[in-house]
Amino acid sequence: MNYKKMINTIDMHVAGEPLRIIMSGLPTIKGETQLERRAYCMENLDGIRKFLMNEPRGHEGMYGCIITPPAQEDSDFGVLFMHNEGWSTMCGHGIIAVVTVMIETGAFGDNSDKRRFVIDSPAGKVIAHAQYDVDEELLVTFENVPSFVYLEDITLDVEGKQLNADVVFGGAFYVFLNNRLLNLPQKHEHLAEFKEWGAMIKAAVEKQYTIRHPLEAGLNGIYGVIFSEESKEGTWQNITIFADRQIDRSPCGTGTSAKAAQLFNDSTIGAGDTFMNRSITGGIFKGEVTTEMEVGEYEAVIAKVSGRANITGFHTFILEPSDGMPEGFLL
Repeated sequence: MNYKKMINTIDMHVAGEPLRIIMSGLPTIKGETQLERRAYCMENLDGIRKFLMNEPRGHEGMYGCIITPPAQEDSDFGVLFMHNEGWSTMCGHGIIAVVTVMIETGAFGDNSDKRRFVIDSPAGKVIAHAQYDVDEELLVTFENVPSFVYLEDITLDVEGKQLNADVVFGGAFYVFLNNRLLNLPQKHEHLAEFKEWGAMIKAAVEKQYTIRHPLEAGLNGIYGVIFSEESKEGTWQNITIFADRQIDRSPCGTGTSAKAAQLFNDSTIGAGDTFMNRSITGGIFKGEVTTEMEVGEYEAVIAKVSGRANITGFHTFILEPSDGMPEGFLL
């Protein structure tokens, strides 16, 4: 067989959200830090992102990951994440999936006895822990980068509606608002409407405000919009729209960290308290506030997020010379 490109992957899902981990077929990624490596990928490897994320090999909701050498001496490895629009700065469900692969497949060396991983992401250092429960199912918990409320109770005028929202950082910046403001219940038949509202709300915030991390200028802009409401005491449900109208099938790991910061900020939970965060698929992450700290002028927290991942397949993707769609497409 004659082909121009061959890439091997392990595919996962976390509460329904996919993660395609690239195992081989990549050139060397240059850069000393994960932010530099992310920038290198954006400049030089975006064709590979499109090749694997877009149709016909991927789909509108696909998510991907590259595992790199560590960027810091005390780290185990680094991660770079991709989606339908570009390259993200952090991904919580991706951390859960990558740690699961590290332990269960041996694809990255024998980590079967390792239970703590220090991971370099573009947003900063993440610490993940893994343990098997009584049913021999692997649970992964990660301590995320510091999360904080960046803008509180802002008012947006979107399509003639006055919407109150918070902007919160949890590894990426999210706009949080209650879907009841739009009279939209969180049901599958309304997902198209949520996608459009998410895009409009994101654009409205970025038009009205400059969104930039106080300590790292490379972390900027709105990544997603989270429609969140409490379904019962201690349990929240959400629909997360991120990147280019992409729906997070999971409860969103970085979004759960951001939710922890928001709940802590309004005194709904305190240090040591936990809550459950549910997605449109019914998948659940557990969130917990562990530590208070400061990020520049902002009061922040370290949040822990727990979830499970499953392997869905081992794949080899090729590009034939005659293929007229080397970067695929999205409908």
